[in-house]
Amino acid sequence: LGFVFADSPRRIKPLVAREISRALPPFISKIGVFVNEGINTVNKLYDYCQLDGVQLHGHENRKYIDSLEIPFIKTFRVNGKGVIKQIEEFGLRYFLLDSFDKNLFGGTGNIFDWQVASEAAKLGKIILSGGLNPSNIREALKTVKPYAVDISSGVEKSLREKDYQKMEIFINEVHRWDSRIN
Repeated sequence: LGFVFADSPRRIKPLVAREISRALPPFISKIGVFVNEGINTVNKLYDYCQLDGVQLHGHENRKYIDSLEIPFIKTFRVNGKGVIKQIEEFGLRYFLLDSFDKNLFGGTGNIFDWQVASEAAKLGKIILSGGLNPSNIREALKTVKPYAVDISSGVEKSLREKDYQKMEIFINEVHRWDSRIN
C-alpha cells in the first residue's frame, strides 16, 4: 500500500498514514512515496508512519541512496533507452520503472516503451508502473515479465477515488498471469 508524501493531489497527511498503517493487518507492505525529499524527513516519516520501505521518485543520486539505512526502491522515469545507463550506474537489484513526464513524478496514466523495460529486466528485478490499467496489464506482464507491478491512476474512478471493480479486474489479471508462470 503506497502513501504519497510528495507534492501531489494524492498526498496524504502523515497522521492519516500512521493511523491507516496501524489499522492494517500483518503482511501488507506499507511504502512511503517521496520526490526529492531530504533524508532526515524520509527517515522520520518512515519511523512515524511505521512504513516497511520507501519509494524514491525524484532525482536522488547515488550518494543519497548510499546514505539510506532503510529499505527503498529507486524509481527511474523512462524517456527512451538512456534509462538503461542510469540503472547500470546505480547497480540496484530492484528498481521501479515509470513513464516520464517533465512536469509530473508518477500518476500520469501514460505508458512507456515496454521493450525498454524488457531490456532493463536484464539488470535486476523490475517493478513496472506507468499507465497500467485493467485493459493493458495482461500485455504488459507478457511483454516485460516484471517482478511486481505498481498502479495508481489506472484503477481510479476520479482523482483520489479508487474504482473497486477496476481494482478487482486488475488484480485478477495479475493473479491469472502469476499462476501461469509459477
